[in-house]
Amino acid sequence: MEIRLSPDQEAHLATLAANSGRSANEIAQEAIARFLDNEARFAAAVKRGIEAADRGELVEPEHVWEGVERILHS
Repeated sequence: MEIRLSPDQEAHLATLAANSGRSANEIAQEAIARFLDNEARFAAAVKRGIEAADRGELVEPEHVWEGVERILHS
């Protein structure tokens, strides 16, 4: 597989590699693995949310915002 990066992205990756003592390939593989894990977790969370909604397990909007505010202020 080949991934094309913009010149700015290539330069940024090269700088990260030089500063970390790792290869650009290692950093790119780690970043892609992290992205794929996050996407899988997000998709699973959305699925759980849809299943809960289908069961009628809904949260009142004000409770959602209370949770968001609690997270933002912690």
